[in-house]
Amino acid sequence: MGRTEDFLERHMLTAASVDTDRTLGFMLDEMEKGLSADGKSSLEMIPAYVSPDVSVEPGRSVIVLDAGGTNFRTCLVSFDENRQPVISDFRKVGMPGVKEEVSAEAFFSILADNIERLIDKSDRIGFCFSYAAAITEDHDGIPLVFSKEIKAPEVIGKALGKTLLAELSRRGYDVSGKKVAVVNDTVATLLAAKAERPENASSYVGFILGTGTNTAYVEKNSAIGKIRPEEGRQIINVESGCLAIKLGDLDDEFVSRTKDPGRYWLEKKISGAYLGPFAACVIEAAIKEGVLSKSFAERYGAMQPLDTTRMSNYLEMCHNQDYDLVRAVGDSEEDAVALYKILKAIIERAGKLTAINLSAAVLRSGAGMNPRYPVVINADGTTFYKTEFLEFYTRLYLDEILEKKHGRYFEIVRIDNSPTLGAAIAGLAI
Repeated sequence: MGRTEDFLERHMLTAASVDTDRTLGFMLDEMEKGLSADGKSSLEMIPAYVSPDVSVEPGRSVIVLDAGGTNFRTCLVSFDENRQPVISDFRKVGMPGVKEEVSAEAFFSILADNIERLIDKSDRIGFCFSYAAAITEDHDGIPLVFSKEIKAPEVIGKALGKTLLAELSRRGYDVSGKKVAVVNDTVATLLAAKAERPENASSYVGFILGTGTNTAYVEKNSAIGKIRPEEGRQIINVESGCLAIKLGDLDDEFVSRTKDPGRYWLEKKISGAYLGPFAACVIEAAIKEGVLSKSFAERYGAMQPLDTTRMSNYLEMCHNQDYDLVRAVGDSEEDAVALYKILKAIIERAGKLTAINLSAAVLRSGAGMNPRYPVVINADGTTFYKTEFLEFYTRLYLDEILEKKHGRYFEIVRIDNSPTLGAAIAGLAI
C-alpha cells in the first residue's frame, strides 16, 4: 500500500497534487488573456455571437446538424407552444475522419449526403460543431483545429456553412434563401439550459465531458477586447480542453504519444478519449516500478488496449470476472488493491480538474452569489455521467471551491439532446 501511495504522489497522480488556488488562478488568467485584443493564451475564448437571451419561435422548423465525438447526427426540430421540442427524421452516422483521414471534398460530401433529405423542409440550419472554430459575425464557423483524433486537415480554415451550401448548390439545390448558424456544442448546451430554465437562474454554463471536453459561459461584451465595443452580453466558447496545464512526468509522456502533443492538455487529463489510454500509460509505469507484479504484467499484456469504459468497469465491480482487468489481477489481492487505488486516483484527479474548470467559468461570469438564483450548469457527455466516481468527485470539489471558498452557488442539470436543441435555437435566431 505504501509503495502504491508513493508511486501516485511521485508522479503527481493524486488530487492533492493539483494546487487548487494556483490552478484556478492560472485558468482565470488564461481566460482573461484569451479575451484580450491580442488573444495570446492557451484558451481560444471564442465569441459565439449568440446572446443567451434568444427566444424560441413556436412552430417553425429548423434543420439541425450535430458533428461531435465519433458520430454525425441530422434531424428536423421545432418547438411547440410550451417550448417543448419536437425532433423528427433523425439519422446518425459515423463522423468523417474518425477511421481514416478524409479530404475536404469528402468531408463536405458526407455532410451533404445526410442533409439532402431535409433541405426542402426549412431555410434555417443550425450546425452544432464540436471542435474549435472561429465564429464569424454572420454566424458561420471556420475550423481552427480538430481534437478527438479526427483526421480532416483540409477542412481547417474553410467556412463550414458557406462550403456546405456550395456543395448543396453544386448538387442542384436552391440555397439562395438558406441561412446557417454554426455553434460549438458547449454553446448549444448552454442555450438548451436557458430554454429549459428561463427563470430563477443568475447565469448559465454549458459543459461537455464525453469523448472530448469543453466549456461555455456568458460574458459581458465590454470585457471582450477582441471584438468591437458594444453593449450586452454573449456566450463565450472557452475551448477549455486546451488549457496548458502540466502536471507529472507520466502526463508528459502520455501527451507526447498523442496525435497533437502541443494542444489539448486538459482534455488529455479528463476526457473519455484519453482517460483509459492515460491509465494504460500509468499501469505500464507501475509494472516497471514493481508496484504491480510480473504475473499481472503477463495477463495485462494479453489484453486489448485499455479504454475508459473498461477502466471504469473495474472500479464499478472489481470482483466481476467478466471484466478483463479483474481477470488480470488474478488471485493477488495486492495487485487488485494497487490497481484499484491507481485507477481511482486518476479519476479523482480528473474530477478535481473538472471542478476547477467549471469554477473558473462560474467565477468569470460574475454570477451565482444568491443561492436562490444559482448558475445553472448543463452538463452533457457520457464520460461525466458513466465513468465511476467522476461526477461524484466533480460535485465534491465544486462544492469545496465554489460554495465553501468563494460563496458562489450552482446547480448541475442534465437536459436530453442538449447539443441538438441548442443548435436548433441558434438556427431559429438568425
